[in-house]
Formats: sequence, structure tokens, C-alpha cells
Amino acid sequence: MSDSILMRYMGFESKNGGREYTFEVRYAADDIRDFTLIISNEAFASHRVRYQDGPGVCSLKLRQELMANANHPSRTNFLITDSELEDYRSGHNKSSKSPYASKAEDDF
Repeated sequence: MSDSILMRYMGFESKNGGREYTFEVRYAADDIRDFTLIISNEAFASHRVRYQDGPGVCSLKLRQELMANANHPSRTNFLITDSELEDYRSGHNKSSKSPYASKAEDDF
């Protein structure tokens, strides 16, 4: 993806089949394209992706598409696959211990 490109998350809409995330990619002052990426409702219900991770998953997918297609993918709509969800989760796997978990008491 070129450094001169600006990618901006515009929000999402809940639809019957899933959440549609919209991004705006600005190539120049007068060259703007909108992209829509969809994560199925089933992926959220089965806990394969968290709602708060939706924009990050879609951003990663769009960046990959831009890099793979010289910044101009032929399509503007993408469906996030199970393997892409797994790639995102494995790349963003955090410690299972919560930073807010109670600390063990020391025996003095």
C-alpha cells in the first residue's frame, strides 16, 4: 500500500446476514473509493470474532487487498472468511490473563 493513500474507517451497519464495515480510501484529492467488508452474524455468534475486533479484521483485509492489487482492487466488496478470522486472531493473540484480574495475595 502506498504511503500517499489514506484509508479511513467510516462505520458499520448491521444487516440480516452480518455487519457491513465501510472504509474510504483516498488516493488523491479527487480520487476516492468506498469499500465494504462483511463479517457474518454467525462468526460473531460462534465467538470466532469479537464485535470490537470487527473494524481491525476488516482493516487488515483491505490493506492486504490494496497491497496485492497495486492499490486498486477490482472489487469494492469483500466477505471476511473463516481463515481470515483465524489469521487475525492468531496474529493478535493476547495473554489469556486479564490485566484487571485480582492479584494473588502474598503470604508475609
